[in-house]
Amino acid sequence: MILDLLFPNRCLHCNRIIGGQELVCVLCYDQIDFTHHFFGEENVLKERCKVLFPIENAFALMQFAEENLSRKIVHQLKYSNREKVGKILANWVLDRIDFGDSPPDLFVTVPLHPKKLKERGYNQLHLFANILSENLKIPCDHELIKRNFYKKAQAKKNKEERSSTEHLFTVTKNISGQHILLIDDVFTTGNTMSSVAWEILKNPDNKVSVLIIAVDD
Repeated sequence: MILDLLFPNRCLHCNRIIGGQELVCVLCYDQIDFTHHFFGEENVLKERCKVLFPIENAFALMQFAEENLSRKIVHQLKYSNREKVGKILANWVLDRIDFGDSPPDLFVTVPLHPKKLKERGYNQLHLFANILSENLKIPCDHELIKRNFYKKAQAKKNKEERSSTEHLFTVTKNISGQHILLIDDVFTTGNTMSSVAWEILKNPDNKVSVLIIAVDD
């Protein structure tokens, strides 16, 4: 209580004092660039994925632009040691997503390399995916995909480096006949997601859909 008085939670965008479990104030919430994607319908993210790998469905929560609020939110999740942001984002997804007649069988998060995990202290996707899993009654596996190499953050790479994802991931378990929902924070070139997807699709009986917190323009 004393800490709340001394260091109140403030809106990420305008700095107004807000509730302890909130991220932005009501006014700034309306400035978030939500995509309004529907999971079972065509959308821009699905079209971009189709160019890279066979995909069933796709959903992105927000647009990720140069200086918009969505970018600030994702950076809070990834770089500011605010894992609880994942809970807020998961609840925003739950308010918007409907799997309809094509629910996935399993949620799978794109992993960090162990060195990056040690540096950051947490995987920003785990709490996010776990809350979705619990509420939607679909199991989640954080160990299915292994990242083989340590690579610097996407934001610090040049275009050529972003395109190099060959052999970056390995599937650690035998899976067949599964509809996998791959979960990641940001979709930029799509090369990372494509690399993961093709590892899963080496078994032709598997299917892939994707869920992204924010898609880059």
